[in-house]
Amino acid sequence: MKTLIHNLKGDKVIWAMVALLALISFIPVYSASSNLAYQKHGTGNTLVYLIKHLVHLSAGVWIMFQVQKIPYHYFRSISRVLLPVAWILLAYTMLKGTMIDGANASRWISVPFVGITFQPSAFAGIVLFLYVARYLSKTEIEDMTFQKSFVELWIPVFITLALILPANFSTTALIFSMVMLLTFVGNYPIRNSAIIVAMGVVSFAFFVLLVKAFPDAFPNRVDTWISRIENFTSDEPDEDDYQIEKAKTAIASGGLYGLGPGKSVQKNFLPQSSSDFIFAIIVEELGLAGAFFIILIYLILFIRFVIASYKAPTVFGKLVVAGLGFPIIFQAFINMGVAVELLPTTGQTLPLISSGGTSIWMTCAALGIILNVTKKEEEIAQENIEKQKREDVLQRIIDRELAEENIIEGEAEGSYSIEDVTNPMNAVLNK
Repeated sequence: MKTLIHNLKGDKVIWAMVALLALISFIPVYSASSNLAYQKHGTGNTLVYLIKHLVHLSAGVWIMFQVQKIPYHYFRSISRVLLPVAWILLAYTMLKGTMIDGANASRWISVPFVGITFQPSAFAGIVLFLYVARYLSKTEIEDMTFQKSFVELWIPVFITLALILPANFSTTALIFSMVMLLTFVGNYPIRNSAIIVAMGVVSFAFFVLLVKAFPDAFPNRVDTWISRIENFTSDEPDEDDYQIEKAKTAIASGGLYGLGPGKSVQKNFLPQSSSDFIFAIIVEELGLAGAFFIILIYLILFIRFVIASYKAPTVFGKLVVAGLGFPIIFQAFINMGVAVELLPTTGQTLPLISSGGTSIWMTCAALGIILNVTKKEEEIAQENIEKQKREDVLQRIIDRELAEENIIEGEAEGSYSIEDVTNPMNAVLNK
């Protein structure tokens, strides 16, 4: 065990928090999947869902191990290559994507010959954050005008968001918010950022009007967004209200210590109980104590991301940690906010806890890149320690040689003898 911990590279606290979240996730996923087992198979056998979640987590950990071996500065160039790939996947998804159990209208593509589904928007988000971090780190050494930054930075951002928006508004809004946060961290001119936000609002309004004018192009999408916002601010019952009411019932039933693992009642009535509303099941089974423990883990991760960003040896490293780490925390609190009805239904999962392969894999890939940045910090810190040790040894050698020269000179003058070395007070008294 000690050897395994010693071989882990990067921030050990991040590794520990990821391991905790992964271990905790088995309890609610195994419990909440019972309704899916009854609906699909009629047997209530949840073992297949537990094994599936184990496979997803194992693959995620493997991805994290492999990615953290790649020097993070390689992603400067990799992001430029992968961004067009992400656009192709998003365009294909828009045309050929499928629905997974009607889950919040999220669009997926099936991987041929493998039988698994993949959500390109999660992959596109990571690539876009890396691309933005690369550009902002470049502006530290080059003067960029707004016109030039609009072409090199904002056009790729808007293309990516435009390809995600028709299928998933919440993901689009989250990515855009994180890009703006990243530009703030990267010291991009606030005036230019304000212009971009205004352009984004106008573009979104134009898209809504376009869909209203041609409803067959994107059927039900804008109506769904509007109805969710209207129902969130009103008391009219609908499907989302049903989910929220069941989630609130689950939270109220949990009390302080919960009903116990596997004893949730609302999991049998709450749709998406193993993904979008898994936090409600956690509160019902583990109580407020378990919920606060989950929140504490995410807060610790956030603090470690801030520290890692501050200590990163390069500007690109600082922006990479902020761009990949902060969205994980924001997504977690958005998921929790939906469960307690602080936010309208968004379809965002709880990172590393909710079931679903794409979410787990992309989160682990982002964490692997962050860990590589922290690994570089450790290497630099270790180099500084070794350098200091070498300097200390060299200084002791110099001091010893100077002391020996002084002794020889002192003996020649008769002021003190070699015996004074064993007792420094002799030399003082003799003098």
